[in-house]
Amino acid sequence: MVVELIYALVFLALAAASVTDMRTREVPDWLSYALIAAGIGIRCIDSLITLSWQPIIEGLFGFGAMLALSMGMFYSGQWGGGDTKLLIGIGAMLGLKLDFSSTLVSFLINLVIFGALYSMAFSTILVARHWKKFRMEFSKLLHNHSYALIRKMTTILLAVLLVAIIFINDSLFRLLILLLMTLTFASYYIWVGVKSIELSCMHKLVDPEKLTEGDWIVNDVKVDGKYICGPKDLGIEMQQIKKLIALKKRGKIRKVLMKEGIPFVPSFLLAFAVTIFLGNIFIWLSLF
Repeated sequence: MVVELIYALVFLALAAASVTDMRTREVPDWLSYALIAAGIGIRCIDSLITLSWQPIIEGLFGFGAMLALSMGMFYSGQWGGGDTKLLIGIGAMLGLKLDFSSTLVSFLINLVIFGALYSMAFSTILVARHWKKFRMEFSKLLHNHSYALIRKMTTILLAVLLVAIIFINDSLFRLLILLLMTLTFASYYIWVGVKSIELSCMHKLVDPEKLTEGDWIVNDVKVDGKYICGPKDLGIEMQQIKKLIALKKRGKIRKVLMKEGIPFVPSFLLAFAVTIFLGNIFIWLSLF
C-alpha cells in the first residue's frame, strides 16, 4: 500500500507540474516542497510501522542523490530551479536502492532516453513555428567568422579519419571510423541547429513586470555603468526584478531579453509512466 500511495502521489504531482510548466514555464515551489515533505514523512511512518530503518534511509539516499544531480544540472545551466526542486522531491518519494532495478534508477535511465526524444520533438515543433527566423539564424551561424576555427578543426579531423581508412584493412574498424566520421560531420550541424533554435525560437523581449524569479536573462543589463542582472546569475532574483521595474518607471529601460527554456517537466511525467508500466526501458532494449 505504501508503494502504491507513493506512486500515486508522484504521478499526480508530475501531472499538475506538467500543466503549469506548459502554461507558464514555472513549477510552483509549494508543490516540490510538499513532495519532499511527503516523501520523508511517509518513509518515517513506514519505518515506525515496520520497525526498520530501510524506508527512511532509502528516502534520504534518494533525496541526496537527486540533490547532487539536479544541482549539477542547475549550475551548468541545463535546468531551471523548478525542475531541480521537483526532481529532489521525486528522489525523496521514490527512495534509492543500490540496485540497477531500483525504481529511481529506472526512472533516471528512462528520463535520459525519453527526455532526449521529448526535446527533439519539442524543438522540431519550435522550428516549424519559426521556420523563417530559424533558417536565417542557421544560415548566419554557418557563415559566422567566429566559428571558423570549429569548422577548420572539424574538416581536419574528417581528413585524418579519411586517410586512416585507406591504411586500415580491418573491415569492422573501417566501419567504426566511418561511423565516427558521420558523427563528427553531423555534430557540427547539430550544434549550429541547436544554437539557431535558441536564438530564433527561445529569445524574447519581455516587460520587467512579466519576469518571474529564476528566469534566464540573455545579455548583461547595465544602467549608468551599474550591473543589474545577466546570464551569469543562473536565474534572475526577485530583488533584481524589482530594480528593473523601478528603472522602467524612471524611463531607464523598456524591455529585457529573456531566454525561454523548453518545458521539461512533461518528460518527467512520461519517463515516470514508462517506469511504472514497463520498468527500465534500457533492459527492454538490451533484449533486442
